[in-house]
Order: sequence, then C-alpha cells, then structure tokens
Amino acid sequence: MIQTPIETAPAPGEAIEVADGVLWLRIPLPMVLDHVNAYALRDGAGDGNGWTLIDTGLDTGKTRALWEGALAGPLAGLPVTRLIVTHHHPDHVGLAGWFQSRGAELCMTRTAWLSARMLTLDEQAVPSAETLAYWQSAGMDAETFEERRTARPFNFADTVHPMPLGFTRLSEGGTIRMGGRTWDIRLGQGHAPDHATFWSRADGLVIGGDQLLATISPNLGVYATEPEADPVGEWLESCAGFQPHARQDQLVLPGHKLPFTGLPDRLRQLIENHHGALDRLRDHLGTGEKTAAECFAPLFKRRIDAGTYGLALVEAVAHLNHLHALGAVTRTRRADGAWLYRLAAGAAAQ
Repeated sequence: MIQTPIETAPAPGEAIEVADGVLWLRIPLPMVLDHVNAYALRDGAGDGNGWTLIDTGLDTGKTRALWEGALAGPLAGLPVTRLIVTHHHPDHVGLAGWFQSRGAELCMTRTAWLSARMLTLDEQAVPSAETLAYWQSAGMDAETFEERRTARPFNFADTVHPMPLGFTRLSEGGTIRMGGRTWDIRLGQGHAPDHATFWSRADGLVIGGDQLLATISPNLGVYATEPEADPVGEWLESCAGFQPHARQDQLVLPGHKLPFTGLPDRLRQLIENHHGALDRLRDHLGTGEKTAAECFAPLFKRRIDAGTYGLALVEAVAHLNHLHALGAVTRTRRADGAWLYRLAAGAAAQ
C-alpha cells in the first residue's frame, strides 16, 4: 500500500527533517506543477563539513533569495560543499552553476551534464526548422502552429544559470557517500536520459527525483532532437529494473509531491498505467487512422488546454512511437507532413 507519512510540505525557505541529517525543502515553480522538492544532507567530518544538496529549482531572483534565506536559516550558515542534480530538466538543474560559482562541487551523470550545458548554450529566437517539421509531423493544429511558429520558444538559458566547465560524474552501479550514509546509484530512463536515483544501504531511504513519484507520472516526451525515440519503452524497462530493489518500508524522497512508502506497489502502478494508456490508444486507432494530436482523449482522459498542449503532444508521440517499435501500428505521411497512424493487423488491445 502506498502511504504518505508526512502530510504537510515545508513552507518556502523552511525545512522538515525527514530522517537523521536529511532536510526536505520545497522550491516554488511558476507553472501548473508549482513546486520542486530539494533535499539537504548534513555531511560530517567523514564526508566534508557542510551540506550536500539534491536539486535546486529554477534560476530566478525569487529562487536565489529563497535559497539565501534557507542557507542562513535551516541550513545554519554551513556551506554547500556539493550539489547533486538528479537529471537535466530546468527545475532540477536551474541553479547548479550558481552553486558552483559559490564553491560547490557539481555531481551529475555525464548525459545529464552534457544535455544541460548544451541546452544552456543553444538559445533560439524562433523555433528551428527541425522543430517546425516535428510539430507538423505530430499533426499540431493549424492555429497553435501559427501562434508558435514565430514566437520565441522556451530556452534553457531563460531559467538555467550559466554552467561552468567541470563536474563529477555519477554512474550506474556506483556509490556515493552523503549524509553519513553510503548510497547505491541506479539510473532510470524515459523521463530524462540517465536520471540518477540513490538508495541508502544504511536505512530505507531512496532519493527518487522524477523517476519515482507517488501520485503523478512524469512526462515521457519525444522531441525534434530525437524524433524516433522510445521513452515509453525505456520507462517501462527502468521501472521493471527497479523492482528487485524496492521494499514496502522504504521512504522515497521524490522530486515532486510528498515523500511516500510502498514503492513496490507504486512501481507496479507506473507500469500498469502506461500499459493501460497503450491499450486505450490501440482501441482508438482501431476506429481509423489518427495523428498524434488526435490521440489526446484516450491517453489523458481529460481536457488538454493551451498550457498543457505541448507536453501532451510530445507524450502522444512517445506512446505512438512505442507501438510503432512493437509493430502494433503502421504509419504513412499525409500531404502536410503529418504522420497518420493506423492499427496493424492483429494488434488490438490485449
């Protein structure tokens, strides 16, 4: 059974001790998912005299001020000696360079660091030709396409601090010492490449980032950078790979929402939820050929508005790519460049 033993999140700038020497902080975000969780682990003489932080929030004046208050308050004025970033998304890596400039060692997987640093240097005034072609291939509706075609897109540099050269690599199967504990490093895939999770050997703590969330599923998206990617397949494989290490009593410290126990049940749910979505998508395609943009209803079972349209589109492509990789659907190009997907013979929902 999935349970949330701590029902109240810390207020901005405050912290809750969730285990000996482990503080939970919540950093506001200016979006529908209005927060990201950060964690501070107290390192003693054996690990270094100060704090190891996990994730940062976006690079904004408000977030920097919040961290200044937290450093002087619940972190007791001790230095941040090390920053761990679970994955390269802006709400997790946003202030990595800022903390580095103040003397913190940055630890990430190689893929996460390369992705984040490349994206901070790739600033676009308007969407690239490849992005426009990708949107057309997904069947983006004409009105939305025209609105976005000449508008400045989101750039990592908008909310991610410049990242200097240099980091310490985290690798699958490695270990790291932090907060007086030795942690096994296990990497997940699907939501972000080489997403780092940490599993304490001393007690039942797991730092899950966005790979292990209790009540929501992270976005699994396909983008113009790799239009044939199969993040759904990678996600399902990762969830299955974590199952042998999961125990009911482990306290999972996630990247969003509340800490929880019952990880084996949650991993089963995460797998079953996507299999259910794939079955609904098969049924939908059984009624006739569709573009990715025409597959929102069976996948999400709720209204998709302008604020969530982009995430819905890339996740619809991800599920269709997975069915295509399995041979469950075929596709042909429409005159306007959109892929039209149809159910392959004998590929009805199972």
